[in-house]
Amino acid sequence: MSTPPTKTPKLLSIAWPIFVEQTLRILIGTVDTFMVSHVSDGAVAALGVANQFVVLALICFNFIGIGASVVITHHLGARDRPGAERIATTAIAVNTWIGLAVSVSVYAFAAPLLRLMQLPDSLMPYALPFLTLMGGTLFMEAMNTSIGATLRAHTYTRDAMMVTVGQNLLNVAGNCVTLFGLFGCPKLGVTGVALSSVFSRVVACIALWILVDRRIGLRMHWRHYVELPLSRLRRILHIGLPAAGENICYWTALMVVTSFTARLGADSLAIQTYTQQVQRLVILFSFSIGLGTEILIGRLIGAGAFEEAYHELLKSLRTGIMIATGAILVVAGLAPQLLGIFSHDATIVAGGTLLLRMAIAIEPGRVFNIVVISSLRATGDARFPLKMGVLSMWGLWVPLAWLLGLKLHWGLPGIWISMTVDEWFRGVTMYRRWANRSWLQFARRSRNEALGESPLQVTEA
Repeated sequence: MSTPPTKTPKLLSIAWPIFVEQTLRILIGTVDTFMVSHVSDGAVAALGVANQFVVLALICFNFIGIGASVVITHHLGARDRPGAERIATTAIAVNTWIGLAVSVSVYAFAAPLLRLMQLPDSLMPYALPFLTLMGGTLFMEAMNTSIGATLRAHTYTRDAMMVTVGQNLLNVAGNCVTLFGLFGCPKLGVTGVALSSVFSRVVACIALWILVDRRIGLRMHWRHYVELPLSRLRRILHIGLPAAGENICYWTALMVVTSFTARLGADSLAIQTYTQQVQRLVILFSFSIGLGTEILIGRLIGAGAFEEAYHELLKSLRTGIMIATGAILVVAGLAPQLLGIFSHDATIVAGGTLLLRMAIAIEPGRVFNIVVISSLRATGDARFPLKMGVLSMWGLWVPLAWLLGLKLHWGLPGIWISMTVDEWFRGVTMYRRWANRSWLQFARRSRNEALGESPLQVTEA
C-alpha cells in the first residue's frame, strides 16, 4: 500500500539553490585561472595539469554522493528517517575512507603523477606544491560531497548553496592575500592559491558538519567508520556506479571529439572552448532541474506513489524545456557580445556565434537526457542510461563527429550536428523508457529495500 509523502517540496525551490551552487563551483575555477595568470602563463599551465588529478578524485567521490542521495530520498519518502540516517552515515564513512586513501596516494606520489602527465621540469616548482597540498586534503572534499548530498536529499539545498558561497568568497579573498602579498603576507604564487583553497575547504567542512547536525540531527561515531554494512553499500553503489560510468563515458567521448577539433586547427579549438564556456551556463539550468526532480521522484518512489512520480517527471520536463530553451535563445541572441568577452578575433566570434545558434536545437534534447536520466536513477533504473550512453556516444556521437567534422570537411558545424544527434537520440530513448513505465519494476524493488520488506509484502496502490 502506498504511503503519501509527508511533504511535497516545490521543484524550483529545490532547483535554484543547486543552480547557484554549481555556477559558483564553475566560476571559482575560472577566477583561480585568471588570478594565477598574473603570476605567469607557465603557472597557469602547471595548475591546469595538477588540477586534473583533483577533478578525477572529485568524480570518484561524487558517485557515492549520487547513490546515497537517491537511497536517502527513498527512505524519507517511506517516512523512515532512521533508515535515511543509516544510509547517510554509511556514505560519509565510505567516502571518508576513499578520500583518505586518495589523499595519501596523491601526497606520496605527487611528483611521479605529474611526470606521468609529461609536465616539463621547469613547471614542476609550480605544480608539485599545489598538488601536494590540494591532494593531501582531498579527504575533506570527500566528506563534503557526502554531507552535501545528504543535505540536498533532505531538501536543504539552500544550506549547501550558502556553504559553497562562503567557501568561494574565502577562496578568492585568500588568493588575493597570498598572490598579491596583501596585509604583509609574502607573495606565494600557486602555492598560495593551494593554501587558500585548503583553508576554505576546512571551513566548508566544519560548516557542513554543523549544518547536518542542526538540520537533521546526524552525528557520526567511531563505530560508523568501522561498521560498514554491505547491504547499504550495495544499494548506494547500485545507483552511484552506473552514474559514474555514464559520466566517465561522456567525458572520454568528449576528449576524443575534442581531439578531432584540435585537428581542425588552433582557431577551431579556441572557438569550441569559448562556446562551451558560454553554453555551460545553459546546461546548468538543465542540471539543476534534473537534480531537483531526482530528489522529488526519489521521495515519491519511497512513498510508493508511482503514478504521482510518473506525472511529476512530465511536469519537470515541461519546466526544464521552457527554461533551457528560453536561456539558449537569450544566449544565442547575445552570442557576439558574450564571445567578445573572451576574444576580439572576428573569425572566432563569428564561428562561436554560429555554434551557439546551432545549440538552440541541442539544448531541448539535453533537457530530456538530464531530467529523465535523473528520474530513472531515482527509481533505481540506473543501468539503462549507462548502456544507452555507451551505445549512443560511441556508436553515434564520436563516429559522426569524425565523419562530418573531418572526413566530409564540415568542420565544427559537423561536430555540433553529431552532438545534436546524440543528445536527441538518447533523450527520445530515455523518454520512451519513462513513458512505457519500464522503470516500475526497479521502483518497486527500491521501495521494498527502503522498507526492509520482501517483494511479496509490498503492493502498489
